[in-house]
Amino acid sequence: MASLTSIATPYGCSSRNSNTPSPSQVFWGKSARFSGYKPLDSSRLRIQNASTKPAKSAAEVEWKRKREVLLEKRVRSVDVKEALRLQKENNFVILDVRPEAEFKEGHPAGAINVEMYRLIKEWTPWDIARRLGFAFFGIFSGTEENPEFLQKVEAKLEKDAKIIVACSSAGTMKPTQNLPEGQQSRSLIAAYLLVLNGYKNVFHLEGGFYTWLKQDLPVESEDEQ
Repeated sequence: MASLTSIATPYGCSSRNSNTPSPSQVFWGKSARFSGYKPLDSSRLRIQNASTKPAKSAAEVEWKRKREVLLEKRVRSVDVKEALRLQKENNFVILDVRPEAEFKEGHPAGAINVEMYRLIKEWTPWDIARRLGFAFFGIFSGTEENPEFLQKVEAKLEKDAKIIVACSSAGTMKPTQNLPEGQQSRSLIAAYLLVLNGYKNVFHLEGGFYTWLKQDLPVESEDEQ
């Protein structure tokens, strides 16, 4: 009668041939050299800290730098009602940097428009490739930074003008838990360019034209003019 040991263990602990590997030897030991398997070297294992933050993108790094300049130059954000008061009582100008077509549909009463970004106009091979890139994502009206932005602003506004820069939703410089550097926008980038080029009295419209509409503040459109 077979012993319990010989039944439970395929190779029979007491009677196993010394040339026959045990299951553990097959996996970890002798026969591993025949299969090419090598046990893991624990000294080579690296444990990644779960709290390690992913590296910031180039755009995030660039926005952080621009935000620091805006804060250094004391560019202040104002809400829509404060902007309207400053416009009426202190000769502030609202500079709407949305695309011209959006501006014509509706804008804060008395605002002027210089678009920060414009539709891609040229048809060089590079511009055609950019158009195709936008089209791949279903965007058939690709835009580019307006190279004439500063030139057109300077034609309309003196360097000592008091300016409130506005766009659609406006972004923010205020830090939050999810956005410790705030969130960039067209109006904040425009404000950054203005202060870099000698404009001293630059403000930013918190909430943008979207909030201006929600607050039922005065609006003009191209049809009304």
